[in-house]
Amino acid sequence: MTDSRPSRRLRQGRASLAISFFVQGAIFALLVTRIPALQDRYGISDGLLPLFLAAVPILAGVGSVGTEHLVKRMLPGLVLRVVQPIVSLALLSAGSGTTVWQLAVALAVFGLTVGALDASMNMLGVSLQRAYGRSIMLGFHGAYSLGGIAGASLAWVGAHWDLPLPTLYAPLVAILVPAALIAGRWYVDHAAQQADPAEPAQGDGPSVGMRALLPLCLVMAFAYIGDSTVSNWSAKYLEDVLHSSEQLATVPYNVYMVTTLLGRSFGDLGVRRFGAVTVVRAGALLAGGGFAVVATAPGAWAGMAGFTLLGLGLCVLVPQTFAAAGRLFPGASDAAVARLNIFNYVGFLIGSPLVGALGGAWNYRAAMLVPMALVLMTIRYARSFSPAPAGYGDGHERPRTVDVG
Repeated sequence: MTDSRPSRRLRQGRASLAISFFVQGAIFALLVTRIPALQDRYGISDGLLPLFLAAVPILAGVGSVGTEHLVKRMLPGLVLRVVQPIVSLALLSAGSGTTVWQLAVALAVFGLTVGALDASMNMLGVSLQRAYGRSIMLGFHGAYSLGGIAGASLAWVGAHWDLPLPTLYAPLVAILVPAALIAGRWYVDHAAQQADPAEPAQGDGPSVGMRALLPLCLVMAFAYIGDSTVSNWSAKYLEDVLHSSEQLATVPYNVYMVTTLLGRSFGDLGVRRFGAVTVVRAGALLAGGGFAVVATAPGAWAGMAGFTLLGLGLCVLVPQTFAAAGRLFPGASDAAVARLNIFNYVGFLIGSPLVGALGGAWNYRAAMLVPMALVLMTIRYARSFSPAPAGYGDGHERPRTVDVG
């Protein structure tokens, strides 16, 4: 009888990659939750701040594109081992400078390397999932959510005790950088090839056709438009539209993060039992329902119920989109993941300004219906999450489940 359990090497690779996802979730939360403190430290005006914030995802997209070419010459695990400490040190630099140009340099380095980090982490995750032969991607993104909760909680402690940013960041970076470096010793590169030597090497696989990848790119953008709406507008919406207290207005994002973690903790089991297509459709419906509840909520508690549904629905979309890209291009999954990752930042760039512009010109209740409609469009593209047809990825056959019309 053949032992179908993953090898010890694969289990170690899975645990070490989860640690890296956790570290990145914490680092990113420590940056975005302390933006007001960064603005005060450097005396940045409200008019200039959006330029700094927009530069990070733009440069991250550049870093993701560069990683597609970089991994043709070096393994994704090596890229991740190099860039993760740099991302952490860039956070510390951003919080320790004294002039605006120092902040600009730190955020530029952060943006470029975080794009490479996101791409290489998900490349390794896709490869490990294929080697395991079952869904594990949601678990990695669940570790990211857990790191985000930890980072946001530590940022709250820093704000509550009025800690200077260097005092907050330095000890945390001193812990997280060694943790990431130690975990990096057990990364497993191209795990699918190690599990099955018949798998084609990444460098020898077919090119990535953007027409086949486009539905997944759209889903990725829609998911991050929804996510950025919650992260940027939930507090303002509860306080200004639903007339909550200032303290209560801070709760929806935390609730959203917790339900995101819960959904990702159990999402892999749902994929294994019901399939990725069903899980993605259910997630899109839940997220759409969450936006509908938020848009029509009569009060703050109903609004928080809507944000809870949003967390449970949106949490499955991004991990499954990366996994689907790996299935569509089994011989070129690294390139597919790097290109798909760009639309993470596209959605982030579009989401917040879109809702803000619509809310200012119209009203914020109606503005919430736009990300709702975009997230529900995911249902149309859910067929792209099914297993690729036989022969696809070897350059001979196009997928019949893709509809980009």
